[in-house]
Amino acid sequence: MQLQTHFALFDEGSKKEIRRAILKAVAIPGYQVPFASREMPIARGWGTGGLQITLSIIGKQDVLKVIDQGSDESVNAVNIKKLVNKTTGVETTIETSEATIIQSRHRIPEVPLTEKQIMVLQVPIPEPLRWVEPSEFKTKKLHAENDYSGAWLLLFEQIMKYGKTVTNADHPVFVHDRYVMAPSPIPRFDNTKMHQSEALILLGAGREKKIYAVPPYTNVNSLAFEDHPFEVESFDGKHCHLCHAATVFMDELINQETGESYYQCNDTSYCLAKLNEQEHMPEVVIEHAR
Repeated sequence: MQLQTHFALFDEGSKKEIRRAILKAVAIPGYQVPFASREMPIARGWGTGGLQITLSIIGKQDVLKVIDQGSDESVNAVNIKKLVNKTTGVETTIETSEATIIQSRHRIPEVPLTEKQIMVLQVPIPEPLRWVEPSEFKTKKLHAENDYSGAWLLLFEQIMKYGKTVTNADHPVFVHDRYVMAPSPIPRFDNTKMHQSEALILLGAGREKKIYAVPPYTNVNSLAFEDHPFEVESFDGKHCHLCHAATVFMDELINQETGESYYQCNDTSYCLAKLNEQEHMPEVVIEHAR
């Protein structure tokens, strides 16, 4: 006997509740909307917030892409794709341009997103003020009063101690000049991709029971001081050892035999696409030569 499940796993009541939270989040960019986070067939901390959003918005015509730390082939990404495919039957892809819904942990793809796409980010800690105020009641009050002195003070202390901000990931951002938001643990390199993004960006934290959003064409600015402007990770003089891309976020790897470091695109599907393009480049050159 084969068990019959609902389309996209959830019952319709659960989907409606999560969609209502998403609509409120879109209406108030950067505001954390509480929702009734469900028990999922994966452990909390492994993307339950993002998965609940994906299962609530996905339709039969959608094409899904799931990446984890930039990779389409990680265990977490593959298993989430299998779960969604098994309960919906929708197509999955590794091509960013083909996907209508992209669920991700820790990265925004290198290929620019479009108005026809929705980016779903998995978030472990949605509260940007948690590092300066442990009380949920007090952080809600600080947000309501637009009091972000704690977030500014945290960055100031880092500059005084290290000469620069040391938020390698999850650097706080101002959304629509109103709410300070945690962009999820994406590298600072990806913060700029949120600003005026053509795609709707939804962020879900299953363990913390929060959903928030960045609607398309919204101003998103990373917190920074005038005399210490925001800086992204620098890869000046570096290039991917496979596709030779130089303007993307890269992983630093170590050659076990020589001990030398080398770099590789973090976004695996972008790197693969560049390699495929390069395979066809000689034919293009020959045509022009004629």
